[in-house]
This record gives sequence, C-alpha cells and structure tokens, in this order.
Amino acid sequence: MTVSISGKETDVSAEPNVVPLCDVLLVLLIIFMVVTPLVQKGVDVRLPTALNTIDMPENPEVVLHIKKDGTMFVNEDQVQADNLALILEEAFLSASDKRLYLRADSDLEYGNIVDVIDIMKDAGVEIVGIITEKKTGAAE
Repeated sequence: MTVSISGKETDVSAEPNVVPLCDVLLVLLIIFMVVTPLVQKGVDVRLPTALNTIDMPENPEVVLHIKKDGTMFVNEDQVQADNLALILEEAFLSASDKRLYLRADSDLEYGNIVDVIDIMKDAGVEIVGIITEKKTGAAE
C-alpha cells in the first residue's frame, strides 16, 4: 500500500516478474532434452536383428546381458560364469515375473550361448525371452 502526495491511499498490485523463471525453466528443458537420449540404460551390446518379434515389458525384472567378450551382467551387476546360477536364483527370489530376458551381443559365439542356457536351466529358469532389434527389411 502506498500513500500519494495528496494524502489519499491507493492500492498497489504486486505482480511477480515471471520472465526470469521462464528463462530458467526453458534452459533446464533444453538441457534435459539433450542429455536424455545420451543416457543409455543397461549394458552396451550389439543386438541381433529379427523379423518376428513381440514387445517386451518396459522394465523387465531379470535381464542377463552378455557382451562380445563373454562378460556377463545380471541387471547391470557383473557376474562370473561359475556363480551365475546362484545369482540367478537370488534374482528370482524377489522377482514377481519369473522370466529371464537374455540380451546377448550378436557377435557372441553360439557355444557360449549354449553354455549359458545350460547354466540357466540348472538355476531353474524356465522361460527365457531373447532381446533383439527389429529387422527393418527382408534383405538384411
């Protein structure tokens, strides 16, 4: 409230200046738009392609990643082949979905995949989903 020279009181409207706030929000939006695609979830592997695929859950509970060099990760935690069965058993104790999703590099040797599948069967895994990239054309 202010007082004028004539002694009459007048109401003052106090409106906040939101332009700086909008500038800050715009800068934050641009930063998130640039950074979000760069953040990769999971272990970096080159997936094989397939024509006949189905959609998998957005956030599967148990994922086994196998890199080209044979390095294995269960839900982004590195594991060794000799304790893979134990780690998988522990992972399925707390999982509500009893499916294992295999995300293996396309250059991985077939024999390595067979060995891992044997370990998974020993751990009691019954349902395995293989994660692939969707093949865009028939001539790939």
